[in-house]
Amino acid sequence: MSSQHKSTSTGTVAAAVEAFAAGQPVLIHDFDDREGEVDMVYPAGDVDSAAVSRLRNDAGGLICVALGPEVADAFELPFLADEIDHPVAESDHLGYDERSSFSLTVNHRDTYTGITDADRALTISRLGEAAADPEAVDFPREFRAPGHVHLLRASRYGLSDRKGHTEMGVALAHEAGRPPAAVVCEMLDDETGEALQTEDARAYAEKHGIPYVDGKDLIAAFT
Repeated sequence: MSSQHKSTSTGTVAAAVEAFAAGQPVLIHDFDDREGEVDMVYPAGDVDSAAVSRLRNDAGGLICVALGPEVADAFELPFLADEIDHPVAESDHLGYDERSSFSLTVNHRDTYTGITDADRALTISRLGEAAADPEAVDFPREFRAPGHVHLLRASRYGLSDRKGHTEMGVALAHEAGRPPAAVVCEMLDDETGEALQTEDARAYAEKHGIPYVDGKDLIAAFT
């Protein structure tokens, strides 16, 4: 890596950490030979109705909350595939990873249907707040399942084991001094229905003043 490229990459990662620490979104591209997708990522505790609207309209993928393993353990969250007693759970090997990080779907108990921007914002922000001190949270008393917010369990060994948006979001939260809870949502192309091309994601980031970071640079900085 040239010194110029290294400086640019470091600056981009630093900008991402700074934005996340301030409660702002970041765009993270994983790898072209993995999912090949760009996710919009927020610190969960800072998500409000406007953020959910942006995730729906500007990203367009599935809105999920990635939780660090210590939080998932405290909340007794399983890997969903381990809990499904049905033939569909015996699926073929994933094309991009060894296992899915999906856990339960939840709503906060103070929501109504759970799907509105305000309801999802409440569920997500309370998950972010709960992740700051998970042992002090009575998870079943505050949340119910099934719901409209998908939970993801980050690998117990972090980026050294799995290099997905789940782990990158949690690692970014750690580096930014935030609780280990990050919203991740894939950016899709309205015209093709496919994953948004990286050049289009970069253009969106530049237009809206959002840091864009490549997974390889983030991993190099954090591991």
